[in-house]
Amino acid sequence: MSTPLRIVIVGAGIVGAAIARALVRAGCDVTVVDRGPTAGGTSASGEGNLLVSDKEPGPELRLAQRSLAAWARIEDELRDELPAGFPSLELERKGGLVVATTEAGAEALLTFADTQRGAGVLAETVDDARAHELEPDLTPHSTATVFYPEDLQVQPVAATEALLAAARRHGARVQQGVEVTGPVLSSGRLVGVQVASGTLPADAVVIAAGPWSGLVAERLGVLLPVRPRRGTVLVTSRMPVRVRHKVYDADYVGAVGSGSADLQVSSVVESTAGGTVLIGSSRERRGFDERIEARVLAALAAKALLLFPFLADAQAIRAYGGFRPFVPDHLPVIGADPRLPGLWHATGHEGAGIGLSLATADLLRDQLLAGADGAADPLAAEFRLDRPTLLPHLEGTAR
Repeated sequence: MSTPLRIVIVGAGIVGAAIARALVRAGCDVTVVDRGPTAGGTSASGEGNLLVSDKEPGPELRLAQRSLAAWARIEDELRDELPAGFPSLELERKGGLVVATTEAGAEALLTFADTQRGAGVLAETVDDARAHELEPDLTPHSTATVFYPEDLQVQPVAATEALLAAARRHGARVQQGVEVTGPVLSSGRLVGVQVASGTLPADAVVIAAGPWSGLVAERLGVLLPVRPRRGTVLVTSRMPVRVRHKVYDADYVGAVGSGSADLQVSSVVESTAGGTVLIGSSRERRGFDERIEARVLAALAAKALLLFPFLADAQAIRAYGGFRPFVPDHLPVIGADPRLPGLWHATGHEGAGIGLSLATADLLRDQLLAGADGAADPLAAEFRLDRPTLLPHLEGTAR
């Protein structure tokens, strides 16, 4: 009998959780470490988006389509893996509605939707009557609306904890409050990590630490161009459901794809299972600055009113923020690090990590079990660290 591969995963958010489950189910010996609590970082501060509506044709969209297929199966799979009574994932097949409120926005939205249809996305252009059938309280001043029935919503903390619990049931170990401080090297290969209590040996180390991945990589001896991109969400008091889908303005796609460090705000509005309304979305690169600022909240509220005027009478009860893992070419890094054998990455998903987590886990599992260069899946090549669009941003090598 062969000895199972020993894998250390750094990061207990949803990407690390999905990878842990995928690898331990494949027979690996898996340990997950996180310097904080499980699901305590980006996964706790997101809205739980599982979207195809915001992705242009290309590798990220193909990864999202694979992930949506995996999310469609996950509830049944976890029902067999978890004990009865485990909390629900709150997976909602609510669909997404993208709304333009200017003529320029309408033209861009309709063109974008047409290119997505060519890539297999269900994108239904709807007239004003149909738009208000879907969302009765939607602004009467829209210029174009596209409905995306494939968009889903999940409770991200519940989903993360469910994946980790399933991984534990299969034999994985999850250690909270354990910070990686350095590498364990042998003949130029990474063979483990240093932690406060000693060392954790590994045949492979996977960095899945979201926006903190660059800091972890630096400690292990390589530079990784993953940086935090700040986001803020405004939360209303509970109310009867008046927003039935995930609704956002057509500017959102442009904000997602922009690399600007300046504040960008577009409107994303949706109800939760608890009856509140979540209002986003902001993007700003300012390091790990955690301040929630009135200027951002005011901009979020103003944008939301353009879509749903009734929100003028809603009471905002709190706001929260978080950091997305930003990569300069807007594609995640999934796979082996060619500079340091034994090091692997699964990070840089920015705001799409919840939705892309399951397909990321499958892609990394297949690559890792086949070896760094043995994966036959052509999609894997699109997310390599040494891809042409990311090479200009890579500096330094393993020490």
